[in-house]
Amino acid sequence: MTQDEAFELLTMGHNVFLTGPAGAGKTHLIRRYRDWLEQKNIPVALTASTGIAATHIGGVTIHSWSGLGVKEGLSAYDLESLSEKKYLSDRIRGTSVLILDEISMLSSRQFSALDDICRAFRAVDLPFGGLQLVVAGDFFQLPPIQSYSRQPNFAFESESWKNGRIKPCYLEGQFRHTGDGLSQILADIRDNTVNKNTKNILLSRLNKKPAGGILPVRLFTHNEDVDAINNNELSKLAGPTKIYEMTGRGAKKLREALARSILAPERLALKPDAKIIFVRNNFEAGFVNGTLGVVIGFDRTGWPIVRLANNKKIVVSPETWRVEDEGKVKAEVNQLPLRLAWAITIHKSQGMSLDAVEIDLSKAFVPGMGYVALSRARRLEGLNLLGFNEMALQVEERIQLAETKIKDMSARFTTGLKNIIQTDKEKLVQKFIAEAKKDGPKKPLSTYEETKKLIDAGLTLADMAKQRQLTEETIISHLEKLVENIPSLAISQLKPAPNRMQKIKEAFKKTGNYKLADVKKILPASFSFKEIRLGRLFLHDQ
Repeated sequence: MTQDEAFELLTMGHNVFLTGPAGAGKTHLIRRYRDWLEQKNIPVALTASTGIAATHIGGVTIHSWSGLGVKEGLSAYDLESLSEKKYLSDRIRGTSVLILDEISMLSSRQFSALDDICRAFRAVDLPFGGLQLVVAGDFFQLPPIQSYSRQPNFAFESESWKNGRIKPCYLEGQFRHTGDGLSQILADIRDNTVNKNTKNILLSRLNKKPAGGILPVRLFTHNEDVDAINNNELSKLAGPTKIYEMTGRGAKKLREALARSILAPERLALKPDAKIIFVRNNFEAGFVNGTLGVVIGFDRTGWPIVRLANNKKIVVSPETWRVEDEGKVKAEVNQLPLRLAWAITIHKSQGMSLDAVEIDLSKAFVPGMGYVALSRARRLEGLNLLGFNEMALQVEERIQLAETKIKDMSARFTTGLKNIIQTDKEKLVQKFIAEAKKDGPKKPLSTYEETKKLIDAGLTLADMAKQRQLTEETIISHLEKLVENIPSLAISQLKPAPNRMQKIKEAFKKTGNYKLADVKKILPASFSFKEIRLGRLFLHDQ
């Protein structure tokens, strides 16, 4: 699928998965669609699964935007706690399009939790509360980190993904890798078609210095290795050391979180001959995220002068990173867009396109690790291979199977798109614009009316959930809304047993508020959040 075809699907309001090999132009398309949405005055949230990825697209982490935080999943109590936060409600209800980049690093449980949060805040029993969801990424890249399972569970393996009717758009273009040999290696790994020719192309870079005399970046898996090498190499250099401290403004916690999420260090030490890497795009100045260079001196004001591989010299001044909300700057930090680059972690290199890279693939010990490292190189001639083993050319079988399905579905959608006449496309676009520009999400009462019919029929909570194909927590949410609007609603069949109801009442009276967490602390462990939440509906019964 071309970028223009994917863009057409986006503007029609479909939930979309933008994917393809490294350099296919996913980030470019996200920015293009963001600009279109802003021109149409459609509220959009730009998010990513990591702070580094978020800064690449000028957004925030999905964990911060949704209130999920560091949790891997949500309980009924967690949703209850989140529902009390007005700023989250305003943010989620005020969004029409949610863009989520680097989806590979979000687990299936977190993806489902995001679905639950959007449904709860928007009070709409549709996938993600009726938001248009645009996810982007490559499942061959770094997987989610999960403490509860050795094998990571990807977002596409969740029920929320299946129910979301997400249309895969496999972008075929190549905009990053200029060397045909490297593109061939990566394509063979993805397609499980690695052969003798693939290995020979890769081994042709064994112990070969990158072209152009550029010192390569060495990729490692651990921060400790990277810091030790960079500090050691810097200490070997003669000449004065210049220290650049990060500055900023805004709320302290938000400013500190922003500083941690970007690649520029809070304290940067530089000397003449220091090897550096740019960590931000500035096309006008002549560098992009991943451009390598060497410090050759400092100008009169103290800013470093960097020589690039093409011998171009750039005086580097500070850049600004911001967190904005509704057009207002909540926090910002200022720092040189540089970091030392004798070594860097594979994690921090995610999303970078490096001019020269040095990798020891003999240390690859899990499927996919070699692909992630190799895809960081811009071209084959910029690769110095220190070692190799067969594991380096393997990826997880389930990812390859998913990739095949994604490609097939993308091809079908491309064909279907071509069969839609232009006037019908324009009608779909105009319909999406009209709905997305409306203030707040639509709140169809039908879902509550359907639940009310089951209440009137005397069904139990479990039976209602089963018949509606919803969770019991969602049914309780309906009950709370219905009781608020219809105080006389007959729901006595759902009331906890008299002795347990009495204990729930006494616990709420002691706390003096309606918070589930406070009551749960008082009651015995046999009382679940669900039972307490039901009991809360009957607190004012005589």
